Order: sequence, then structure tokens, then C-alpha cells
Amino acid sequence: MPADLLEGLNPDQLAAVTAPGSALVLAGAGSGKTRVLTTRIAWLVQTAQVSPMGLLAVTFTNKAAKEMLTRLSAMLPINTRGLWVGTFHGLCNRLLRAHHRDAGLPQLFQILDSADQLSAIKRLLKALNVDTDKYEPRKVQAFINMNKEAGLRADKVEAWDPYTRRLTELFAEYDAQCNREGVVDFAELLLRSYELLSRNALLREHYQTRFRHILVDEFQDTSKLQYAWLQLLAGPDTALFAVGDDDQSIYAFRGADVGNMGVFMRDMGLIEPIKLTQNYRSHSTILDAANAVIAQNANRLGKDLWTDAGVGEPIRHYQAIDDREEAGFVVEAINELYREGLAYADIAILYRSNAQSRAIEHALFTAGLPYRVYGGQRFFERAEIKHALAYLRLIANPEDDNAFLRVVNFPTRGVGARSLEVLDAAARQGGISLWQAACAGGGKNKGLAGFVQLVEGMRAEAQGLGLPEAVEIMLARSGLIEHYKTEKEGEGRIENLNELTNAALAFVGESDEPSLTAFLAHAALEAGDHEAGASADAVQLMTVHAAKGLEFHTVFITGLEEGLFPHENALNEQDGLEEERRLMYVALTRARRRLFISHAQQRMLHGQPRYGLPSRFLEEIPAALVHSLNLHRRSSPPPPRAGQDLWSQDATQLRSRAERGMDRRSTEDWGGGKVVQPPQPSRALPYKIGARVSHPRYGEGVVSGYQGQGAEAEIRIAFPKVGDKWFLLEYVKLTPC
Repeated sequence: MPADLLEGLNPDQLAAVTAPGSALVLAGAGSGKTRVLTTRIAWLVQTAQVSPMGLLAVTFTNKAAKEMLTRLSAMLPINTRGLWVGTFHGLCNRLLRAHHRDAGLPQLFQILDSADQLSAIKRLLKALNVDTDKYEPRKVQAFINMNKEAGLRADKVEAWDPYTRRLTELFAEYDAQCNREGVVDFAELLLRSYELLSRNALLREHYQTRFRHILVDEFQDTSKLQYAWLQLLAGPDTALFAVGDDDQSIYAFRGADVGNMGVFMRDMGLIEPIKLTQNYRSHSTILDAANAVIAQNANRLGKDLWTDAGVGEPIRHYQAIDDREEAGFVVEAINELYREGLAYADIAILYRSNAQSRAIEHALFTAGLPYRVYGGQRFFERAEIKHALAYLRLIANPEDDNAFLRVVNFPTRGVGARSLEVLDAAARQGGISLWQAACAGGGKNKGLAGFVQLVEGMRAEAQGLGLPEAVEIMLARSGLIEHYKTEKEGEGRIENLNELTNAALAFVGESDEPSLTAFLAHAALEAGDHEAGASADAVQLMTVHAAKGLEFHTVFITGLEEGLFPHENALNEQDGLEEERRLMYVALTRARRRLFISHAQQRMLHGQPRYGLPSRFLEEIPAALVHSLNLHRRSSPPPPRAGQDLWSQDATQLRSRAERGMDRRSTEDWGGGKVVQPPQPSRALPYKIGARVSHPRYGEGVVSGYQGQGAEAEIRIAFPKVGDKWFLLEYVKLTPC
């Protein structure tokens, strides 16, 4: 036995690496999952239990596959180029290339990415004279991919109404078009590979005999179809080795099914999983907090992380008056950490949704701190924001040709490339702008005429109004929000567009010249080439989803409010709250040494203040692990004006929450600021977000938000049958369920 290969493994890691037959390994955050996977492969080969060609290892990212191959190259004296190690899509592509005739594909079939697939669907709809207002191309694309990822062809889709039946017909036509052209999309790779193995017994038996050991990374993220594909490849003598963490399953929106872990245990006849619980990343205070939060989830296999790295520092909790002050606190804390000698690159700021980054980015930019948005774009560089800014630029100056070209056909209004060529030629010939040429063209092109009318209408409405009102008019009239409602993951883009109103409102409060022109100049400056380079020392900004798999010395988790984190949309979904809690678990376990958690009493939404309760996740962290900070730049919040106080004086909900954990006092000094009790609102909201209530007309629903102040304060209830309804808080009659 190659003792040197196994040297340094802890007992649980050793048990996983040397497990006989099939096994499920519950690998907690920072427990050495990748080491276990690669060491097991090397151990199987070195002990002659399998040849390198008899192994199949599946990962979820190309980066993870490359890392695995790099580690194996250092462990094994073999050429790893021929190993079947890769992502699901990569391995399916390899299988289909090798058996293209059996799969009904040309030898040199091409793969469509998402943009190419959308273009193909648009061509199809045009050829069939389909009304794209009713059957929007992105909706058709989402319908096709959703069913393919569920393992369904068009003839297997249940269509209960004429609209769905037509979508199913378009699905079949799209498949026929792809077959004629010899192309496949990403979803097709897995589905066709599964179908090939399902119907071809000889081929299936060949691979079942060949692959004696199949290893799967991030098993909690597998879909039902991916697991079914793995089962087809596994023969009666094949050992399936699955590594994952049910507590880190956060991709249900992509089709991940955490239930596959329990199904796997039943299918393999396993009594218990092997648990990797020793964490090599974080101090015990951080791990104890993560364990306490995730313990609230009922549907989990169960494990607690531990470490011998010591207790470490307490978690620092900050309660801000609003989101601007929260961002200011983060900047102040980062400055102090940097003065203490911590590199910017060792600091990460996490948030639940991309829209939250705007206030943080602005604070960092204003303070001159280097930062990088990981796994995404800076706020003013995001496509949807650039589209919105282009409309605003046309409101300010319709002669702006760049802005004109960006949105003249976005959202689609029938202005094609040929029309723009003719328009450009007319503008050049007359020495005028594209806008002037479009106006002179009259009604020759309905799309152009409609665009001119749209912009002129927005300009007229915005005349004499303030900057935030102009932004609201643009969002309401441009069609951008309606367009993104049709996208599969358009919710985040809509949140970003709504955040643009808050950006305008903040600019008005900070600028001596709060005009639209000045705001556009400000946006251009913040969107300029200020982001730190890939190798520069810079603070890392990212969503919690993007942070999975990463770790940092110091982590700030911001926006911990009910309705934001956990997100209000998740509260009405099956397993939604449990997935949000798993997301919080991922956020907590990114920190190695220092962890800051923060929330704001008030946050701007659509330019209006939204009051929220502290997140339930804050309450789930044991009070003994947390010190509260109060580093307000102003000594106390401004007193509310008459009629503007939303808190109920006779309610004690917030106060009782504070006494049970939110009001954590300490006499610790940190960063030059004495830690004192954060100010508590004098009045509490009558129902916390997520509470079930009954309305006399609409029946049972879930509280999903608040907005406004005083007599205009409103409560939003999500009802299963009629959707969201807003009610004046002062008059609505609700009964707790």
C-alpha cells in the first residue's frame, strides 16, 4: 500500500479514500474534499484496483476538472490526457463524438451556446410566421431547455392548454431544425447522451464494463437527469463514489436536486454516509455559527463542522440606519483592517443579490479603495443598466448616436440591420444625426417611427421633473422591465434596474448639480476603467452564489434583512427557506479568521424607503458568538417627522427579538470605536416578513414586504391564488395563522 499517498489524511479522509465499493461522502466546507477525490483516484490506480482507463470522474466546472488533473499528474506517473475526467457536458460531448452515428449526429456536429440557441429560435419563429409578442423567443428557449433538462422530448410534454400545446409544437420544430443543421445545444448534449445509452444495450454494456469506478464531485448539485445518466454508466460491478454536501446545495434554480443524495444511498444500499467534518479553513466561532444556522433545516443528512484551529475572534454585527450607512461602515472597517496590515485581496464583501452592490461600489469608489466584482460586472457596466442609461442619454440628448444604436431595437421593435443601414446612409448623406434621420423618415418604418414617438414621449414627461422621477418614467415606458420578465433569470436584472432609481436618489442627495446630465457623467466615471486588474490587490465583491468554493481571511455579509436574505421570493417556494438557509451557511463558511454581519433598518426600494426586520438568520446565530458594533458617523438617527413613523408603539416583536439575541452588548473596543448597543426602533412592524396571515377576502397568504411611511405605509401579502396584493397598513384586517 502506498503509505506516502495516504500520509497526512485524517481518519475520516482515510476512510473515504480507502472505502470499499460505493460510498457517499458528506464533505463539509473546508474539509479537504478535492484532496480526498484525487487521492482516491491515485490510490485506486497505485493499488492496481483499476486502470486509469477504467475511471470516470465528473465535475461541475472546467476549472475543477483542470485542478483534479493537475493534482493527479503530481501523484501518478501517467499521462492524464486520456483520462475520462471532465464536466457532465464535456463528457457527454466526448461520448457523442465517439458514437455520432449511433446518436444520429454528423461527425462534425456543432454546439450552440445560449446566444446561438436564441438566434436559432428567432429564425425558426420568423420562418413559421409566429407572433413573437405572444411567443417571445426567450420564453420559447426557456420552455425547451426546461423540458430537455427534465429529460423530456416534445412528444412527452403534457400540454393542458392551447398556449402550451403551441410551445410544444415549436419545441418539436426546433428539434427538427437542429437535426437538419447538425447542431446541438447544451441541454441536448446530456439528453441525447442519456437517450443513446438508454436505447443501445451493447454500447451501455461496453461502458458499464469499462468504467469500474465512477467518481462524482459536488453531487448535491446534480439534477435528476444527470443522476439517471450516471446510473446508466454504472454496471453491477461498478463502484459509485459521490462526494458532496447537502448543506451547500444552493442551485435549485438550475435544476439541482439535493434529494439525489438520499436516493443515492437507497439505490446503493448504504446505511450511513462517510462524514468529513474537520474543517481546515475557519476558527471555531465561525463554524459554531454556521452549525447553529444550518441545524434549523429539517431535511438534511446531518453533520457538524469542527476545527482544532482555535476559537478565534467573535463575529462582529453591525446594525445600520440605512443601506448607505451600511456601505459606509464596511468601507470604514476595511480601512482599519488595511491599516492593520491585511491585504485588500484577503477581504470579501458578500450580498444576496447583485443589485445590492451599487451602494457598496459607490462607497468604495468614493473612498478610493480598489475593488473587483467577482463573477459579474460592476453595477454601471451591466448590460441592463447600460440599456437604461442609453434611454436616459436620449432623454437628455436625442442626437446621441451611440445611445440611439444601443436601444433603437432593444427591446425588439422590428428595426432590423437593413433598416439601420438605410438610416445610417441617410444620416451620412445629410450630415445629420441618426435621430434626425429617423424623424425625417416619417412613418416609412413602423419600428423607427414607434421608437421616435417613445423617446419624444419620455422627454416630454420628464420635462421639469427631478432626476429620480425621470428615471422612473424611463423604466416605466422603455419596456426594459417587461422584456426581462420573459428571461429565465431576469429577476436579477429587474432588481438592478430598480436599483438605478436609488442610485439617482443618492446622487441628488450628494451632488451640487443633481441634473440628468450630471448623473450620466457620474455613471460614466464610475463605469470607467477603475476596476482593479486581475492581479492587483483589491477588495472582492460578489453574490453568495458566486462565493461558493472560495475562502477569504475576512468576510462581510451584508443586507441581512427579512425579504432580502432570506429573499422574499424564496419564502413562497417549496424548500425555498431551507435553500436560503443553506446559502447563509455557504456565506458564513467563506470566512477564515474574521466575519462581519450587517443589516439596515431602512433600505431604498424604487426610490421609497422600505423598512425591514433583521434576518431570522441573525437570530439563529448564538448570542455568545457575536459582539455588536455601533460605529455610527452620526450619533443618532434623525427623528421621524409626524406621520412618518411606521413602527407600532404597542408591539413588542422587535424588542423581544432583540432581547433573545439581536441586542448583544459588549464593552469591546475595535478599530478605535467603542462598542455600544445599536439604536433600536421605538416601534415594531405588526407582522414579520414570512409570517402567514389570513385576509377576509383572499384567504391565507404570506407577508412578503413593506413600503412607504405613516398613513401611506403599505404591507404586501403573497396569496397562492391571486398573487401579490398591497394594502394600507392602517386599515387592513389580517389574522395571524
